[in-house]
Amino acid sequence: MEVIAIFKWLETFKVVYETKNFSKASEILFISQPTVSAQIKQLENELRTQLFIRNGRKEIIVTAQAELLYEKVSDLIDDWEKIQQAVQTDQNQVTHCVIGASHTFANYVLPKLMIELYQAFPRMHFKIKMMNSMEVLQALEQHTIDLGFIEKPLSSNQIIRYPLMEDQLVLAGDVLAGPWLVRENSSGVYYYTKRFLDEKDIKQPTIEIQNNEVIVGLLKQGFGCSVISERAAAGIAYQKLDDSFKRKFYLIRRKTKSVEEIERCAEFVTKWDEPLE
Repeated sequence: MEVIAIFKWLETFKVVYETKNFSKASEILFISQPTVSAQIKQLENELRTQLFIRNGRKEIIVTAQAELLYEKVSDLIDDWEKIQQAVQTDQNQVTHCVIGASHTFANYVLPKLMIELYQAFPRMHFKIKMMNSMEVLQALEQHTIDLGFIEKPLSSNQIIRYPLMEDQLVLAGDVLAGPWLVRENSSGVYYYTKRFLDEKDIKQPTIEIQNNEVIVGLLKQGFGCSVISERAAAGIAYQKLDDSFKRKFYLIRRKTKSVEEIERCAEFVTKWDEPLE
């Protein structure tokens, strides 16, 4: 059996394991679902073991053998990326770093940080994706980003979390008039908003908005009220909440070592101080 074919099957296996869905895996890999199924079947035949149990049209169950294989495959693919970097002797070779950032961090902290990262790592090609905190964690676990910034202390046995700067939350807008503008429940600020509403026994209508900038834009138009970062509240009437409404931003990265430049980039971030206005 050719090594290239087996490596391709392992890459397909990794995506299926992470998505738990053959259709989603086919979309990510840009191949047909029957091809995904065929490659998994070929891998199972080669290993003489069952990796996934099909339970209905979409749901799949991961076997113990798949759990073990995933751990080894993730290390193998990371090692292969390191090998590729090591054998590339061109000094102008660019390292790619995909950053996933939650909304408040992406809008109000990352622009300052990116200027310094760009200057400190001139051979790094950065790509930035904005998503909520849970999506950042999932993207890191699925190896679709290299570094992540989140707004709540999520944890996983696959990642390392580093605390960064604090973020003060405030109550912005006309509380009496409403309605409440709230983020989706997987976002970093949702917990604080729900806690505030519960503590104050507020029953006003809510509008769920999956984007901080839309909420800020509505508040600036004098519509609604919301719990937002003080960093986002410029030009909006607000009151500062107590210390229990202070949170931290976090850097997260995978436990398995990445390429050297990305490791250096992560170290740079952990030592970075946000410049004063």
